[in-house]
Amino acid sequence: MKLQTVVPVLLLLVLGLAGCEREAATTPAEPDPADLDGDYVETGDLDAINQRGILRILVHREASGYLPREGYPADIERRLAEDFARDRGLEPVLVAVDDFGELINALLEGRGDVVAANMTVTASRAEQVAFSVGLDSTREMLVGRRGGPVAGGIDDLRGHSVGVLRHTTFWDVAQARLADDEAIEIVPLSSTLGSDAVLDGLAAGDYDFTIQDSNVLDMVQTYRRDVESQFALGERRPLAWAVRQDNPELLAALNRFLTRERLTRADVEDHTDDLDGIRERRVLRVLTRNNATTYYLYRGSLVGFEYEMAQRFAAQLGVRLQMVVADDHAQLMPMLRDGQGDMIAAFFTHTEARERQGVRFSRPYHYATETVVGQRRDAVLASPEDLAGRTLHLREVSSYWETAEALQEAGIDVELAAVPPDMETEQIIARVGEGEFDLTIADSHILESEMTVRDDIHGLLALGEPVAHGWVVREDNPELLAAINSFWDEEYRGLHYNILYRRYFQNETRMRAQRAGRIELTGEGQLSDWDELTRRYAEEYDFDWRLILSQMYQESRFDPEAVSWMGAMGLMQIMPRTAEEIGLQPVTEPEIGIHAGVHYMNWLRERFPDHLPVDERTWFSLAAYNAGIGHVRDARRLAAMQGLDPDRWFGNVEEAILLLSDPQYHREVRHGFVRGREPYNYVRHIRDRYRVYTELVEE
Repeated sequence: MKLQTVVPVLLLLVLGLAGCEREAATTPAEPDPADLDGDYVETGDLDAINQRGILRILVHREASGYLPREGYPADIERRLAEDFARDRGLEPVLVAVDDFGELINALLEGRGDVVAANMTVTASRAEQVAFSVGLDSTREMLVGRRGGPVAGGIDDLRGHSVGVLRHTTFWDVAQARLADDEAIEIVPLSSTLGSDAVLDGLAAGDYDFTIQDSNVLDMVQTYRRDVESQFALGERRPLAWAVRQDNPELLAALNRFLTRERLTRADVEDHTDDLDGIRERRVLRVLTRNNATTYYLYRGSLVGFEYEMAQRFAAQLGVRLQMVVADDHAQLMPMLRDGQGDMIAAFFTHTEARERQGVRFSRPYHYATETVVGQRRDAVLASPEDLAGRTLHLREVSSYWETAEALQEAGIDVELAAVPPDMETEQIIARVGEGEFDLTIADSHILESEMTVRDDIHGLLALGEPVAHGWVVREDNPELLAAINSFWDEEYRGLHYNILYRRYFQNETRMRAQRAGRIELTGEGQLSDWDELTRRYAEEYDFDWRLILSQMYQESRFDPEAVSWMGAMGLMQIMPRTAEEIGLQPVTEPEIGIHAGVHYMNWLRERFPDHLPVDERTWFSLAAYNAGIGHVRDARRLAAMQGLDPDRWFGNVEEAILLLSDPQYHREVRHGFVRGREPYNYVRHIRDRYRVYTELVEE
């Protein structure tokens, strides 16, 4: 499954579940057809896996039958492991083991390469295998059937039976906490059973209670009403993937992949509801493409006409903006219909053919003339008939293709050549200018923009009247469409609109400067002058260097001489006292400053609980870097008091830290007042920029 790039944005971008590994050390071999069932013994590390071209993923075959469900933890892990394999050019093969308790043995015997099975990290397991960074966390919960006995604590279990899966952490917890009380009957269950089969036995009265992982129970209760949680039996612990201890290269590759996937995953699940749902989630997801007219990165900042207008619309709705960058133009409409975004903002031409695809266009906010583009040496064409014998290079999914087909239907002998759907109009124009393509068609504003930086192309012929561009929504989202139309009624040709339009399409000096400093999401290159130094120290402390670079931009805008009003200095804005404590001075020297910042981030990360997934530890560490670890700990405690999850930053602890600006709340915590909006925005901005950077450059 190719994950789309999802980018939540306040000031900036970037890409959720998403991205690709890109950094395989060797080219994997073509899999031997005889090996595709995974039935062979192999205990080698990543090089051996690459040689076979197969990644064997050990999973639990649930005897009750397996129905994949959206959000089911085991299914999420399986799909994620398959994504890891495909990103590295490997063939993923699921190796199902009947008994959950045999998964580690199968791994150690070489019958698989990685266990991806919602496995809790325990001390005894860690003696046998190496665990990846945490994907999530869980705790063992006592579960009862609805309408059955109720238990508020262990004493309430006396005289009742508890069904427990053998060879699991459930069994360990039951033995440690329940087995000594003879009045509690422990009913052993085969560890070949899946969660639904165990809960079916509970609902049928085979036992009075059972034990389940909290993350599985959360998902199960979205579709089952016959069971209910009672109380927590175990402490919260991490969930992770397992590999053999002598496979460090595989473990390192998995950790890099999982860290990036966790840090860049989408804010919200797919949905297709209307404006009420958007306001309830407080996120507007805008589908677009990365190009010079819509959305791109310029000297560390996100810019683009569509992006800035979408920001303005989201602010008017009182929600956050989340940019969703499609891999190619052909995906925009299907992604909208499937609920991966709420609207399309990509200078989409309004056509009847597109209207028939289950969408609706807003009122026009821009008009452009479709223009035939050729090389500078090509003579201007007097009429469409002069296109006879020429070739137009176009995307089949574009409105230009429809225009070209209309020319053919009118009897003009022009040839159409399809280009890849992910090729931007600017790229096609470049091929025309270089002589690789004959002709193309482009909207007039795109052509004018390209002509500010190219002298090898020009417009040969305007094709008809100007065409209208509109934002696009699903046909069953009339409230969102009405809100968009109202927005454009007010904004079209208004002061803000005109300023932006001149900036992006009419200010030749600025356009040239932006082109010179622009970084494409699909391109490669340097993000800053400090890339290599950042990579060196980030890898020393097991951080993604692009995350640290995103933080550096937020701190200093890549200026090594930056000094804050509080006296923080250098690229990572380290306070002099902190620099002295960690023994790294002077931080105004770029290398020392970068080292000091990464060292301090690592120190903060080690002060948060091990059970936190890798992404949550990262978000908490960033918040502590900005606001201080004491304030973050206060916010975690306050989050729990407010009924929020103290182990989740976004939507939970970040909301609690906002409250610490209010005397009603900061009087009740140890570290008192904090400007909560600062760490709230700080973490979001770094996350969004990081998601851009992961798409811009390879690891």
